[in-house]
Amino acid sequence: MEKNLAKTYDPKDFEDRIYKMWEENGSFRAEVDPDRKPFTIVMPPPNITGQLHMGHALDQTLQDVLIRWKRMQGYSALWLPGSDHASIATEVKVVNKIREEEGLEKEDLGREEFLRRAWAWKEEYGGRITRQCRKLGDSCDWSRERFTMDEGCSKAVRTFFVRLYKKGLIYRGNRLINWCPSCGTSLSDAEVEHEDKNGLYWYFRYPAAEKGGRDMVVATSRPETMFGDVAIAVSPEDERYADMIGQKVILPLVGREIPIIADPYPDPEKGTGAVKITPAHDPNDFEVGQRHDLEIISCINPDATMNENAGKYAGMDRYECRKQWVADLEEAGYLVKTDNMVIPVGECYRCHTVIEPMLSDQWFVKMEELAKPAIEAAESGKLKHVPERFQKTYLRWLREIRDWCISRQLWWGHRIPAWYCDDCGEIIVSETDPDVCPKCGGRHLRQDEDVLDTWFSSALWPFSTLGWPEKTPELDYFYPTNVLVTGYDIIFFWIVRMVFSGCEAMGEPPFEYVYVHGLVRDAQGRKMSKSLGNGIDPLEEIDKYGADALRFMLITGITPGNDMRYQDERIIAARNFANKLWNAARFLIMNIQDEDGEMLPMAKCCSECCGMACADTDNFSCIALRDEDKWMISRINDAVRYVTDTMEKFDLALAGQRVYDLIWNEYCDWYIEIIKKRFWSDDEEDKKTARFVAIYAMKNMLKLLHPFMPFITEEIWSYLPHSEEESRGGNGYLISAAWPTAGEGKHFAAEEAILNTAMEAITAIRNIRGEAGAPPSRKLTAVIVAQGEDLSRIREGERYIRELANLTEIAFAETKDGVPEDAMSAVIAGAQIFIPLEELVDLDAELERLTKEKQRLTKEVERAEKKLSNPGFVAKAPEKVVEEEKTKKARYEEMLEKVSQQLANVEKKAGK
Repeated sequence: MEKNLAKTYDPKDFEDRIYKMWEENGSFRAEVDPDRKPFTIVMPPPNITGQLHMGHALDQTLQDVLIRWKRMQGYSALWLPGSDHASIATEVKVVNKIREEEGLEKEDLGREEFLRRAWAWKEEYGGRITRQCRKLGDSCDWSRERFTMDEGCSKAVRTFFVRLYKKGLIYRGNRLINWCPSCGTSLSDAEVEHEDKNGLYWYFRYPAAEKGGRDMVVATSRPETMFGDVAIAVSPEDERYADMIGQKVILPLVGREIPIIADPYPDPEKGTGAVKITPAHDPNDFEVGQRHDLEIISCINPDATMNENAGKYAGMDRYECRKQWVADLEEAGYLVKTDNMVIPVGECYRCHTVIEPMLSDQWFVKMEELAKPAIEAAESGKLKHVPERFQKTYLRWLREIRDWCISRQLWWGHRIPAWYCDDCGEIIVSETDPDVCPKCGGRHLRQDEDVLDTWFSSALWPFSTLGWPEKTPELDYFYPTNVLVTGYDIIFFWIVRMVFSGCEAMGEPPFEYVYVHGLVRDAQGRKMSKSLGNGIDPLEEIDKYGADALRFMLITGITPGNDMRYQDERIIAARNFANKLWNAARFLIMNIQDEDGEMLPMAKCCSECCGMACADTDNFSCIALRDEDKWMISRINDAVRYVTDTMEKFDLALAGQRVYDLIWNEYCDWYIEIIKKRFWSDDEEDKKTARFVAIYAMKNMLKLLHPFMPFITEEIWSYLPHSEEESRGGNGYLISAAWPTAGEGKHFAAEEAILNTAMEAITAIRNIRGEAGAPPSRKLTAVIVAQGEDLSRIREGERYIRELANLTEIAFAETKDGVPEDAMSAVIAGAQIFIPLEELVDLDAELERLTKEKQRLTKEVERAEKKLSNPGFVAKAPEKVVEEEKTKKARYEEMLEKVSQQLANVEKKAGK
């Protein structure tokens, strides 16, 4: 190993090397250890079709920060990784591959051969995203990596399905479901994204069926569904239609008679107050149809074309039919009017095709009973949301939840463990494949063709990955997990389902905390997407700036639950911070080694000290600390307390920012600046103390920063002196080091006050220099006015002020008597600082500048006076313009008076 860090910070030199070292040495491994507390996070499994995007980077960085922190705190910290089979997305990928390469459809191959191809695709591409996670620095226990369709998870899915079925919580029924015509499968309510779009409402006249009856005008945004109309509903409270209830109207052009019914569903204030009822194509209409035992007529095929019930429009695309059907109705005189309206449209969350409500035989989970313990978990505090506001979203969705459609018309996924007996019609649900029908003994059994919703299997993730349904030591030790980290966009997809599944299978919620973060948007606040072309590849950013910079930028740019904007200047700033730390560490290492790279002697914190800087100690009694040493130790102590407390509250951004301030401002800008001369002094004992405290501070800062920026901290750590006891297992790695603790023995209030006041004074004097244009090299004198304890405290810091503000003399006083009138001043807590102007300013240059300024202002005053004394201007110009000119004249006169006074003072000082 080199004696010192490389001259230039380049993360490419060490990030991959360090990650390989961690993984090969088992640094991520979590064991069942009765002597330690467990801390568990299960990774939200990314799709095997996926590639690392900025949302993954944020989500996984948050998890990694927490798991590294808890590992350093001594927990047996398990971050369990894995991936999701993603039924819809993966099947689309495989189907497209077969279509493009072979010109075949999956039906041409048959189910068995298609699944063989799908597994081959998974083996080739499925591990891509987990390999990319390593580039980010994810410290997962890869030895426990799981896949939602591996043998263990598949067994868990079957067991859970059968359990729910036997309890009557899973059933097969003919109900209205959400159908995606593009993906060719049913979707759950949570998989439908609703978006308001500009559209039209068409108002059509339905003629009365009997002579003398009244026609009915009904509005619809989906005219193509009229072929499935079976009734017109009005509110029983709507007096306009009271006499029409029970009568019939004719479906325009179709000629079929349909009844007018009374139902609470229609809103008299919307449209005409009358609603067409199409049970086969609208969930609300379906409910109305069930209440009134109405016929169900479907008019749209699964591929979104019209079926035979649409008559001559059969075979047309739904939107082509809409256009032609409306034109025909208008020509026949049935179109009354159209209105522009904002219409809520449901789209498939995968392909964004407009979904079509359809009547279908599907498998459902009864949700009312399962939702109760999930609601109780949140209300009792067993399950906590961070931020708390997301609990309302969680509870609202659970209280309004409908039965969950869990069957999907796909081949890739967990096939539904249900078999149909062709001999007697019996349905057999079993954990094992049956050979005979238990009812009739028949052997003509066929398994259901559908697979389960991907979310059904991933809902079991927190316990199926730990061995359930078997009672494994890992399940007993690591479950329930501690925190789930996830975006707010999958509260319904995943979080709710994991909670009620965990309560059902394990008797308690699967985690204590749900940490909800926002989305990563582009610099304009737009959602990153392929269609907009505004996505940012985390791997490209890592290649340019390093993983540490990306992680730190993401962590410090968020507040829980809120979106963040990705801005280049912020990742550049994060890389600059890494560079600042690198240079400070390099300077330190160069000054604690001799020419041969051997460590120079340093102070010992106790008689048993190993001769190296201890990782953590409350005992500094053996060391002759200076005030700045105590200040630095105290600032470290404060940061340890603050960072630990904020991380406990999941305020990771605040924790990261505090570490940033500690390193950049307090250590680099102040402490190193103060002590660097001590490294080169003749006082050997003081040099030992300076080395000790500088290393002590650096090592504790690296520990605090490690969860956020693991690579650079581990690399710097390897060049510092430490004992085997500092890291668990004696491997010497920072990843295994103990998290620092705060203590009263490391709190030096008096010295903190002295140094803080001195630093405030130094900053104020530097600001005065800047305002006056005086170079930092110019020697100055100062008068500091303070009283009582403030005066005593600032006197204690005189040597720091004198040295770092470049002062030759400081006069301390309790009053301003004798302070030059033209002195520039600044106010700090408990004191005023004065610097004589003649010391700050080059009098000849200032004399020249003020003379020119006086001449300029004199001309401005004369110009304004001339303009205002012109009767033509005053009479003809708008009053507002005249008033503005008067204001300018007054301002110039005031400025001229001040400059004249300053000029007189400078002339007096210059003896002119």
